[in-house]
Amino acid sequence: MNFWLYFWFFLKGSLFSFGGLGNLPFLHQDLLLHGWATETDFINAIAVGQLSPGPSGLWSISLGYLTLGWLGGVLALLALTIPPLLSLGVNSFYQRIENKKQVKYFSRGLMIAVIGLSLGVTWSLSKTAVSGWKDILIVFATLGLALSQRVPVIVIFLLAGLAGYLIYAV
Repeated sequence: MNFWLYFWFFLKGSLFSFGGLGNLPFLHQDLLLHGWATETDFINAIAVGQLSPGPSGLWSISLGYLTLGWLGGVLALLALTIPPLLSLGVNSFYQRIENKKQVKYFSRGLMIAVIGLSLGVTWSLSKTAVSGWKDILIVFATLGLALSQRVPVIVIFLLAGLAGYLIYAV
């Protein structure tokens, strides 16, 4: 067994998830593919994780123990611990540079880029979704409600859905 690859699977699952059972798909795919775990190992690890006190994401430490003994448990624990520690380091670094002009300009550029990408995606989606004057009416009504900033987004979605139903189904 390649211990570095084993550790990487747990680290990858931890890096690309936000706790709980979020790393389950990554670990399930990787460990089963290499034959390092069985379905029973996953079921037992999840059961132990759910029954144990503390965060539900610690189930993967049980999986590490079930698949590789104490070394697997320690490797899984290290893999779960590294991403939060990295985020603390990144946050500490960012707090030192966040007030610099270059960082503010860079952040502003990123925000403008995100807005531009969002508008580009919206435009390409609208070419297929908006086909007539009724569709344009719903678009402008929802845009007006959104720009007013007085109506919650979920209410806007519900109203737009209701409008679509009333216009097209009735």
